[in-house]
Amino acid sequence: MPTFLSDTALVFGRYARQTLRSKFQMLFGVLTPLLYLLFFGPLLTDLPLGSRGDSWQVLVPGLLLQLGLFGATFSGFAIIIEKQFGVVERMRVTPVSRLALLLGRVLRDAALFVFQAVLLVLAALAMGLRAPLAGVLIGFAFVGVLTLSLAALSYSLALKVSKPHEFGPVVNAVSMPSMLLSGLMLPMALAPGWLDVLSHFMPFRYLVDAVRAAYVGDYASGALLYGVVTAVAFAALSVIVGTRVFRTAGA
Repeated sequence: MPTFLSDTALVFGRYARQTLRSKFQMLFGVLTPLLYLLFFGPLLTDLPLGSRGDSWQVLVPGLLLQLGLFGATFSGFAIIIEKQFGVVERMRVTPVSRLALLLGRVLRDAALFVFQAVLLVLAALAMGLRAPLAGVLIGFAFVGVLTLSLAALSYSLALKVSKPHEFGPVVNAVSMPSMLLSGLMLPMALAPGWLDVLSHFMPFRYLVDAVRAAYVGDYASGALLYGVVTAVAFAALSVIVGTRVFRTAGA
C-alpha cells in the first residue's frame, strides 16, 4: 500500500506540474460553462422550471456536471499523443502499478475540474446564486467523482484507438446525448413523457438531480441517495475497466 500510494502521488505530480505550466488549460476550460451562465442563466429568471429552487439553483448544478462531462470525456486526447511519442510504453515497462498509472492521471483531472467548478460557483454567486454551503460542497464532490469516472473511461478508449480522429467522434456520440438526456440545462420534468422515461436510463440524470437537491438544502431526499449510489457504482466500474485496459492494451 505505501508503494502504491507513492506511485500514485508520483504520477499525479507529473501531470499536475504539466497542468500548472498550462494556464490556458485551467482558465479556458471553464469558459464555456461561464458563457452559459452569463447568457443562458438570465433567460431562466422567473420561468416555471418544474423544479424546486430558483433558476440559478437549477442551472448551476447542471453546469457543474457539464464541466465534468465534457472536460473528462476528452481527457483521452492527451494519452493518444503520449502513445505517439512512446511515453505510455516507457511508463508501462516500469514496476509502477497499473492502477497507479490510471489514478494519478484521473486524480489530476478531478483536481483540475473541481478548481474550475469553484471558479464557476464564485461567478454564479456574484450573479445571484444562493445555496447552502453544504450543498455547494456536495456539488464539488459530485464533480470530482464524475470526472474521475469519465476520465478513466476516456483514457481506456484512447488506449484502444490509434488516431485522434477515431477518438473524437466516439466521444461526441456519447457526450451529446448524455447532456441532453441528463437534464443538465433544464429539468427533465419539462420534457415530454417518453423523453422523461428514457432519461431514467441515463445514470448522469441521478447525479444532476442529487446536486440540485443539495443546492436547495434537501439532504434527506431519495434524489441525493440515488445520486450518491449511482456515482460510487459508476466510479468503481470505471476504475476497474480503466485498470484492466491499462494492463492489457498493447500487451
